[in-house]
Amino acid sequence: MQLANKGNSKYSILSLIALAIILVLIYIGDESIPAGSGMKMLIVVIEKSAIYALAAASMNLLNGFTGLFSLGHAGFMLIGAYVYAIFTIPQSAHESVYQYFDGGMIQWSIVEALEGSLGIVGHYIGMLIPIICAGILVAGIAYLIGIPVLRLKSDYLAIASLGFAEILRAFFQWNTLGPITNGSNVLRKYATYSNAIFPVIISGICIAIIILLINSSYGRAFKAIRDDEIAAEAMGINLFKHKELSFVISSFFAGIAGALLAMFQTTINATPFSTTMTYEILLIVVIGGIGSITGSIIGAFLFTACAEWWLRGLDSGSWLFISGSFMRPGFRKVVFAVIIMLIVLFYARGIMGDKEFSWAGLFKWFKNLPGSIKSWPERRKAKAALKRETKAAKSAAKEKARKDQETANQAVASGESLFTPLEIFDHVVVFDKEGK
Repeated sequence: MQLANKGNSKYSILSLIALAIILVLIYIGDESIPAGSGMKMLIVVIEKSAIYALAAASMNLLNGFTGLFSLGHAGFMLIGAYVYAIFTIPQSAHESVYQYFDGGMIQWSIVEALEGSLGIVGHYIGMLIPIICAGILVAGIAYLIGIPVLRLKSDYLAIASLGFAEILRAFFQWNTLGPITNGSNVLRKYATYSNAIFPVIISGICIAIIILLINSSYGRAFKAIRDDEIAAEAMGINLFKHKELSFVISSFFAGIAGALLAMFQTTINATPFSTTMTYEILLIVVIGGIGSITGSIIGAFLFTACAEWWLRGLDSGSWLFISGSFMRPGFRKVVFAVIIMLIVLFYARGIMGDKEFSWAGLFKWFKNLPGSIKSWPERRKAKAALKRETKAAKSAAKEKARKDQETANQAVASGESLFTPLEIFDHVVVFDKEGK
């Protein structure tokens, strides 16, 4: 036990050191890389990947660990984005932002109120409070939606949650709510972060909380429901209570992800929060691995990097020193779709499956790497030999089947019977109750 604790402490220290190095590099990169540089796109990808990783991890909590197929994530992110934007627009900007609604109904800002009394500390506290309030409001709405929706199962749950998400999107574009939501117009000029380290830290803290929840007794109850609802209920787990809890917690973090996305985009409108956004998040979960938080993080980075950075040259006519007339606007999406298909074909359970990253596994892989490289020729020969043996066995089986068929055909041609008829008896044997 003591050795295990020492090992866990060592790995925890390594994790903290790695996270600190990553945060320092992100901070330095965002401050030092010029705005027009191509490497600046890396910082943008990291920002968006962190936000999408949080959204994917929250969806994975519901779909991957609880087994509830919900498609309402875009609607919950929409609420979180609007709540944050509405309560952080400066008072002086309301006239220009809500120009069609006489400056709007809420003409004050939490950030301004706290910044005036606490200075720069109040500024950041004023940004955190609306983010948390966005998550809480989304969780409350999810609780109400979950009462009727979570009594459904499988595809019916997905359709119902998707319908609620579309209703929320239309609701926020309703002009009657214009003094609050600005109707179908864009919300802008609200408070945003100045360095990419902000969304990375917030997303990291939220994902860490999700991991702790998964490893708790509630997380084990979620997994039991996912594996077998009947067995979970027989063990005393309240199915509806735990489904509702998972749904609410997942929605809470989706609201926070929506608030961070609003800060990333600097302007917000209800139109992009459609079913397409939900499918993108679901695709990240599937690529990374359903039931793996590490997979969600990796999938978010790969998805964002491919969509926003690595394949951009395919739309401009030149990519990786390759030029061609077939590279035109929209070709990037074709290649991206092919890459996704290949990943799904070769990684049916996602890149990580249901596994998580561990230092012990990484060290073991590096430790076994020299032996694997050394034994690779032998393993290749053994694999080739097995393939030849399998091919030879198949050929022998086909040849035997062919010869048997020829023998049977010759027997039929000569009039020989292919089977021996059973003996027919002309009397019946009757046993009494005692078998005599």
